[in-house]
Amino acid sequence: MAIYGYRRVSSDGQEDGTSLQEQERRINALADLKGLDRPTFFEDICSGSIPLGQRDGGAVMLADLEKGDSVIVTKLDRVFRNATDALAQADWFKARGINLYLIDMGVDPVTNDGASRMFFGMLALMAEFERARINERTQDGKKAKSAKGGHVGGSRPFGYDVIGKGKAAVLMPREGEFEFIAPILERRAAGQSLRSISTWLASEGVKLSHVGVGNVRARAA
Repeated sequence: MAIYGYRRVSSDGQEDGTSLQEQERRINALADLKGLDRPTFFEDICSGSIPLGQRDGGAVMLADLEKGDSVIVTKLDRVFRNATDALAQADWFKARGINLYLIDMGVDPVTNDGASRMFFGMLALMAEFERARINERTQDGKKAKSAKGGHVGGSRPFGYDVIGKGKAAVLMPREGEFEFIAPILERRAAGQSLRSISTWLASEGVKLSHVGVGNVRARAA
């Protein structure tokens, strides 16, 4: 049963309390406390956004792990990208009978029965919160870009042409359509139905379904 220590910093010489040397000291201290052999160390100098299996040291360590082995890490963010990643990866460790020690979570393996339920429950809540925050930031970003005349994806809206691609895409008024947006909104505000507005547009030589008329109103809201 092998004992491994994993340590990571974002940049060489990082000295903010998470340096490679400080992580090694804390990992060795836990190994001594638990009566384990001195760990074999793997390390990476890379962004925490890179999955463990795609890091140079992390990939080699994962390939070497066998049932009954132990991995000691100082903090969750040294080895996992976020709570969602931690939930999936820690479950992988547990399913293979590998002991995972996270020093900031205590002195016992978080993949053992004693601490496992609390640890995985906590991660599940954190992962749900992260997904909600990511979705919220994405929606806020789309609204902000749209307000500045940017295009947030999908087909072009009535009245505009899409200029550029990706994040650089912006909307520019399309002659022959843009000038009908204000009348559409006025007719809708006056109580005209979507279909009647669509029929009126057709009489003006502009093709737009009742669904498209509704989209114009929704975009202006």
